[in-house]
Amino acid sequence: MELKKLSYDLSVCKIHSADDFSLKDDFYFIGKTDEEISLVCRTESVPGQTIARDDGWKGFRIQGVLDFSLIGILSKISGILAENGIGIFAVSTYNTDYILIKAENFEKAVKALTEAGYDFV
Repeated sequence: MELKKLSYDLSVCKIHSADDFSLKDDFYFIGKTDEEISLVCRTESVPGQTIARDDGWKGFRIQGVLDFSLIGILSKISGILAENGIGIFAVSTYNTDYILIKAENFEKAVKALTEAGYDFV
């Protein structure tokens, strides 16, 4: 399975309103529940006013479009990383999954996944 490194730094934030963020950016995730609005975006795009923010994330995505019938893809990757003491923040789109890892653990994660048979492009 191929994984693609994202070339930019990411931040995970809690924001007051989706209106606080420009939806014109080329990379972001917004999640809204009855308790919060979460935003994952490029670090340089973090809104000026956040409730909370955590910088220092790097990421990669699973290449290609994943069929909804596929089982255990994210579980296997997260298991390999957990066995190596690496925490993740995962988000999914209709097409695929994105895995975020703190920058200080990113190369360790790449090494662990490469040793487990994953290819990075």
